[in-house]
Amino acid sequence: MARERNKGIRGNKQLTNVSEIVAFSEDQEAEFIRCKLDPVYFVKTYMKIRHPDRGIIPFDLWPWQEEMLQKYKDNRFVISRIARQSGKTSVSIAYFLWLALFHKDKLIAIMANKGKTAISILSRIRLAYENLPKFLQQGIITWNKGDIELANGSKIFAYATSSDSVRGDTFSAVLLDELAFVAPNEAEAFYTSTYPAITAGEETQVFIVSTPNGIGNLYHKMWVAAEKGESDYVPFTVNWWDVPGRDEEWKKKTIRNTSERQFEQEFNIEFLGSSDTLISGSKLRALPKVCKDPIYDDKNGTVIFEEPILGHNYAMTVDVSEGLNQDYHAFSIFDVTSIPYKMVARFRNNEVSPIELPNHIFSLGMKYNQAFILTELNNSGGQVADMLQYDLEYENLYRAQVKNHLGITTIGSSGGRYQFGIKTTVTSKRVGCANLKSLIEDDKLIIPDWKTVEELGTFVRTNNTFKAQEGCNDDMAMSLVLFAWLVAQKEFRNVSETDIFQNMKGDVDEAVEVHAPILDPDVYPLVSSNSGTFAGRTKTEVWLTVPEEETNWLK
Repeated sequence: MARERNKGIRGNKQLTNVSEIVAFSEDQEAEFIRCKLDPVYFVKTYMKIRHPDRGIIPFDLWPWQEEMLQKYKDNRFVISRIARQSGKTSVSIAYFLWLALFHKDKLIAIMANKGKTAISILSRIRLAYENLPKFLQQGIITWNKGDIELANGSKIFAYATSSDSVRGDTFSAVLLDELAFVAPNEAEAFYTSTYPAITAGEETQVFIVSTPNGIGNLYHKMWVAAEKGESDYVPFTVNWWDVPGRDEEWKKKTIRNTSERQFEQEFNIEFLGSSDTLISGSKLRALPKVCKDPIYDDKNGTVIFEEPILGHNYAMTVDVSEGLNQDYHAFSIFDVTSIPYKMVARFRNNEVSPIELPNHIFSLGMKYNQAFILTELNNSGGQVADMLQYDLEYENLYRAQVKNHLGITTIGSSGGRYQFGIKTTVTSKRVGCANLKSLIEDDKLIIPDWKTVEELGTFVRTNNTFKAQEGCNDDMAMSLVLFAWLVAQKEFRNVSETDIFQNMKGDVDEAVEVHAPILDPDVYPLVSSNSGTFAGRTKTEVWLTVPEEETNWLK
């Protein structure tokens, strides 16, 4: 068969121009068919990659890489948890090159945490393509830094993972590279707005490849669901020892040059919270086991895990922000009828104004059997609490009195000045953090919410307190701190009819280790005790003081 002179592309004679005619021998035709049927054979026989030390070399697949390539071919959805610097991206490159070459009209998207990274991945596909023999190449229509189009109609694009990067497009295959490193808000926006559209086809393939990066984020959530069999994703794991040349000596050297923690996350592919978190690492890794999809999600911040049960007692704690796209308003609702306590609903939104927020609180509070509500008074919390009390006339609001800089009195209206809520102080936050640590680590509080778990994973020690690490949020975590502070109050026990202290004591008697004991007001000095009534029930004011030395472990 005649053929034209090789014109190449932009002076690159290694590429086949769309107008170029390439003659096939019988052997080459047979090879083409064999490559089309078997991606592993195609890659091992013809594909080349760039080695950091040896330059351009044949891609000699390791056993796990062959297995991963086959999983891509056999499944629509694959999520991989793979150690750093193991050649994981090269496998995805190989599959997409095979898919584009041997199949017509395939639209492929390479998406990474940064646009620059996605373009770098596409450049590696371009390099592999350039080094293929001519009889395996397609004619080139477009050969740009961010996209490739072949004569058979297949196209490959590079994007940053964001909410609008591929909106409206219909893809044949999508790679989400290092999804765990996409900013949490961007990942969530992508998942809710774009992800459903690109998976709407009956044959669309989606491959997620990442090294772990914290807990509770979108990647971690999807991985846990895949492991539980609660999604269509096939989980695939590659650990450090699966990579040839990595042995115990290599491990020791890597730890020596980095750190034990860095090795655990990046090479032993453990899902770790941030360092120095309030909740222990082992417990943070266990929390996702009870996380579940809500039974209701209005997509505006209201999430429900359990409907209210007649006769049950509920408590709500509210962390108020300034709203208007700054920090989030957040509140959590707990079933406090029995121990362990359970989060049954939550609200998280940073667009609602403080004036609108009381309506959301009132609505869910009434829904949950007129839940008792504790509102934080910092920021615009005082305005929110006043509107609940005076405008909406919500009855079951906890009241607090600040006696001095050491203690706080909760619930009760007799004597002294009080407010409907609590202003968070150094002391109250320390008590709340200490109690929250106990409640969670001793399985006295069940948290089914992924967002809350994610925030606990970045709720870290900073100077003499705990707060979100830089770039993260702690609004849901602070609603838990408020709740943990609340359960230390006698009046909470009167309302909820539960005694966490007696429950904890039982655990201690059974030799269960308590890492940070609940700070029981029965043990610490009570400065004031006055009778009164609230919501038709007899109440007692209690001023809880906590000696500084009892909370030194928080410093």
